[in-house]
Amino acid sequence: MSLGLRELTLAECHAVLEQARFGHLACCKGDQPYVVPIYFSYGKGVAYCFSMPGRKLEWMRENDKICLQVDQRLGAGWASVIAEGRFEEFPDTDLWRDERLHAWEMLQKHSDWWEVGSLKPKELPVLAESPHIFFGVFIRALSGRAAFAAD
Repeated sequence: MSLGLRELTLAECHAVLEQARFGHLACCKGDQPYVVPIYFSYGKGVAYCFSMPGRKLEWMRENDKICLQVDQRLGAGWASVIAEGRFEEFPDTDLWRDERLHAWEMLQKHSDWWEVGSLKPKELPVLAESPHIFFGVFIRALSGRAAFAAD
């Protein structure tokens, strides 16, 4: 059996992101890329994410151009989507409270959303008390490919 390759439509790219919850987040500092596994929840052009403080957050704060890559198995084939976007942090402030709570609600749809971040929040984050960082990948460009069984 051989696999054929095709470009995904924009609608198909969105569908892959909506169905997925795990991907790889890429950021860059200077000329050094950095890629990490991450759980996310996608809706309306934003991939909502969670992290503890660390290298990726430091780098994304310095350079907000980031990329999310997602794979999906399709029987004998696969689909892969690249989402180029902009990092936007939802700090623990009144100004960002609604967006932060929305990110929390989106991520809560999956029971183990916090695992890659390594420390599960016990309850809804309280202003000025949570070390958890919520952020969004605001998608600017999408592309994707799929491999399928060819006769």
